[in-house]
Amino acid sequence: MTPVLETIDLSRRFGGLTATDHVSFSLERGARHALIGPNGAGKTTFINLLTGALRPSGGQIRLAGEDVTRLAPDRRVKRGLSRTFQINQLFPEMTPLQALALAAAEARGTGAAWFSSIAADEPALARAAELLDRFGLAEFMDEPTSRLPYGRQRLLEIALSLAGHPEVLLLDEPAAGVPEEERADILKIVAALPEEVTILLIEHDMDLVFSFAERITVMVNGAIFAAGTPAEIEADRRVREVYLGEGGDE
Repeated sequence: MTPVLETIDLSRRFGGLTATDHVSFSLERGARHALIGPNGAGKTTFINLLTGALRPSGGQIRLAGEDVTRLAPDRRVKRGLSRTFQINQLFPEMTPLQALALAAAEARGTGAAWFSSIAADEPALARAAELLDRFGLAEFMDEPTSRLPYGRQRLLEIALSLAGHPEVLLLDEPAAGVPEEERADILKIVAALPEEVTILLIEHDMDLVFSFAERITVMVNGAIFAAGTPAEIEADRRVREVYLGEGGDE
């Protein structure tokens, strides 16, 4: 079976620094896969290469078997690749309802006319309502996003990334900065994401990683250091030394 997302010898250099070092990686359709590693391991650079925010210095990226290495980020989104960010990328004065309806309309190709015809765009509104309910945001739907608790803002960003029915979702540290008392909501929502969406989770929170992932890849110094099931990774002495036990810095 063709991987839904694959890299072949993917590299990225910044001058004399190699941030991504000949990474060959595959993501199977429907996977629940986590990418972990110490600070500075190159995880975010790798995600930026996958989404087109950065151009590789070498290698190839394939999405559903298609070479997308030189494709612009918006073209990758239209082909089914979506992501969240470590730091929220939200419109603070928009309400969750407005933001989700706009995202759904944009995915349908009606975003340009959205502000003048929101009441008439029933499919976009229906998708927004579905996501508000799924992510526990219905009670906040008419509040400016800037007033939402931070954990709800993180949930809104995940909801926005799903508005266009992506095939692949890259979750870049969804629990980053979320207060401890709100993290349970993040864990519950991530675990309940649609099965048909293939998910790659980049995360430092090991509770979230081990409760979610069916397979884990460990990056160190821009290269793949280890890969396996959660049990295999937890039992790997080398991984414990460089990350799970000793920690690191990124």
